[in-house]
Amino acid sequence: MGRSNGIKILTVLRKEITAGLRHRAALASMLMFALTALACMSLALGGAALEPKILAALLWIVIFFASTVGLDRSFEDEAAAGTLATLKVYADAQSILFGKMIYSLLSLTALTIFLLPMFIILFDCPIAAPLSMLLTVALGLVGLSGAGTLIAAIAATASVKSGLFSILLFPIVLPIFLPAIALTSAAMLGGEISLTMPIAMLLYDAILIVASSILFDYIWN
Repeated sequence: MGRSNGIKILTVLRKEITAGLRHRAALASMLMFALTALACMSLALGGAALEPKILAALLWIVIFFASTVGLDRSFEDEAAAGTLATLKVYADAQSILFGKMIYSLLSLTALTIFLLPMFIILFDCPIAAPLSMLLTVALGLVGLSGAGTLIAAIAATASVKSGLFSILLFPIVLPIFLPAIALTSAAMLGGEISLTMPIAMLLYDAILIVASSILFDYIWN
């Protein structure tokens, strides 16, 4: 990827950040969903102690569904406004994909920065291995943003959009979430963590990004 493509990616990213700061709809929707989900689960449990595996599963469930509230708007707003054709004129497919993918990752990072401390406080969740926890979250968010950007592009061109994004996204990110839940549980307990699962997550993230890059050319053109 040459310097000119890097500049185009940064241009698309700057455009996404500017639009996101101006409207704030996607990020606000994710944050409100996460806050509502956490409050409902906390009230329903009534302070009952849960096993780390269940806590880890709840955390990633909230992250997944909160992300579906915001990531699906990556292309939908532009498709509704009729500006996708204009975007094609100023940037090539790969620059658009990676610019939006980086913005999706930044949005998910902001969501997690808001969500994770609240989750730890509300559920009295111990984190015995914080570095392992951060690595697991980072690998999970990279895969989620990579898959989410591609699925958002597919859903934006579909005639029936209701629920399509979540239906298509879940089976793709499931191979990321299963080791992520196991690693998150291990980080809470502070037990020995095998390198097999982080490496598997990293490889799957790379496969998702490469596959998204290849498929996006066919979707966009």
